Amino acid sequence: MSATGTAAERLSAFRAALAEAGVDGMIVPRADAHQSEYLPAGAERVAWLTGFTGSAGTAVVLRDKAAVFTDGRYSLQIESQVDGSLYQRFNIADKTATDWISEELGSGQRFGIDPWLHTDHQVERLCKAIEKAGGTLVLLDANPLDAVWADRPAAPSEPMQPYPVAYAGKRSEEKRAEIAGTLKEAGAEALLITSAESIAWLLNVRGNDVENTPLCLCFAVLSADETLELFIDGKKLSPEILAHLGNAVTVRPQDELGDALDRLAGDGLVVRVDPASAPVWAMERVRKADGKLDLQEDPIVSAKAAKNDIEMIGVRAAHCRDALAYARFLCWFASRAHQGGLDEMTLVERVHGFRAEHEMFRGPSFDTISGAGPNGAIVHYRVTEESNRDLEPGEIYLVDSGAQYLDGTTDITRTLSTGVIGEEEQRCFTLVLKGMIALSRAIFPKGTTGGQLDALARRPLWEAGLDYDHGTGHGVGAYLGVHEGPQRISKSGGGAELKPGMIISNEPGYYRAGAFGIRIENLVAVEAREVPGAERPMLGFETLTLAPIDRALIDLSLLDGGEIAWLDAYHARVRETLSPDLDPETAAWLADATAPLAPQGAQD
Repeated sequence: MSATGTAAERLSAFRAALAEAGVDGMIVPRADAHQSEYLPAGAERVAWLTGFTGSAGTAVVLRDKAAVFTDGRYSLQIESQVDGSLYQRFNIADKTATDWISEELGSGQRFGIDPWLHTDHQVERLCKAIEKAGGTLVLLDANPLDAVWADRPAAPSEPMQPYPVAYAGKRSEEKRAEIAGTLKEAGAEALLITSAESIAWLLNVRGNDVENTPLCLCFAVLSADETLELFIDGKKLSPEILAHLGNAVTVRPQDELGDALDRLAGDGLVVRVDPASAPVWAMERVRKADGKLDLQEDPIVSAKAAKNDIEMIGVRAAHCRDALAYARFLCWFASRAHQGGLDEMTLVERVHGFRAEHEMFRGPSFDTISGAGPNGAIVHYRVTEESNRDLEPGEIYLVDSGAQYLDGTTDITRTLSTGVIGEEEQRCFTLVLKGMIALSRAIFPKGTTGGQLDALARRPLWEAGLDYDHGTGHGVGAYLGVHEGPQRISKSGGGAELKPGMIISNEPGYYRAGAFGIRIENLVAVEAREVPGAERPMLGFETLTLAPIDRALIDLSLLDGGEIAWLDAYHARVRETLSPDLDPETAAWLADATAPLAPQGAQD
């Protein structure tokens, strides 16, 4: 069966495939078997079926009704891309997919899932919803949608690449020994690794299978004896990468993963599987073979989050390199913004172009957010030819961008002025700035989580009756994902203990729908701090990002002496670090952009 026509024709063909598979409905998540943030083209099932291209989307299709779910970032996009006559459209703040399933699935109906695309935790929630409706969950052997997607792109087969220890800072053998030791201490004898980022870190490899993150999609099993089986498409392997992997790594075809899990189960070995990230298919495979599961977090997640000294050297170098390119972009912007004639798409091209001139640049770390005026209020706005907006004098412009360099990953947001800005925009910008400074200056005891620090960034906004709905900080990798765990800063709490070497964003914001958006983002690294008289180990943040903050947007009357002193010191560091390597025009602009706000010696 094939279908390449309209959304209605695709939906009809999918329903026919569901009936052929013996189920009355199915959930289609935007996911792949690795729970990747960025998907290969052949995993974009939600987009193919419904037309919705946002990064957070789920479709549910029943015999006579269907729905698509996303979050508040994509409220406008879902309305424009998804046909309301075919699908009900929901913001998950109003109704989740599981809520809808529990209400709409008929009693006695069979509801299917692709077990490669859901984690154990996700299936638990689905089971509750299906049971509430009186239905039955069915784990399908094959995805019916794939059967009707006639021109579905093939799985990527880009070559795996060695990642030099000069950047990784630790040999793969050392990392495998470290993780194997963690397994043995916990009584586990093997670790199933389904995260492509975990495999990249563990084996010191990178790839080009997805956009924005240098990953090679594959699976692995690490044994407690430090040997590893790698399940991968053989087309991705060259003699160079085989030599890099070494004799302790056995390469097998990807479709032999199930047999390997059967073997581990049959040998009575305890297999560690991360229930929050591994496909439920893997757990079911071990369970059916009467195997022993150790359902705990993948230990590689925490190990790679705390960068080693060599990685931090590379990360700092990447941020300095990025800062030089970004200073040139800001100088270029400042010389043109007040004249008009700039649009959002042009600005995306320019910020990318300045970075791309360096030989170590490997691409953006995410799709640039370039929002002029009211578009800046759309938190994860992505400019298209249809939405592209000119910058108007007197409004503010929000640009959130980042880069992948061979030695580090960057992510920076600046809100910029395009002329004389209104008092309300200045007030809100300064409140956001106060929160960013408060978090930058935080000193906290060992054992603190990001959730415990979140209120520092929000307090100035809260005191003015304002807030923002996204997290304050996400973890960042070292030439890996721009979003990584387990560390985060969020008012929803949780997050891992902050440890030296962890990189995390500091990005409070404020958004007024239909008017403007404000966000200021630096990346920071957790570091040890000497505090006189401290009774326990203390930590703080090293600011990695080096770029001016637009002084034209600051209401100086809202900053206290300590905040002014921090910003002046930050700007002095930016100026002193970058100026020697800038062209004369950009260096002169930077000197003006980083001039002190107040006389030296300002105090709290």
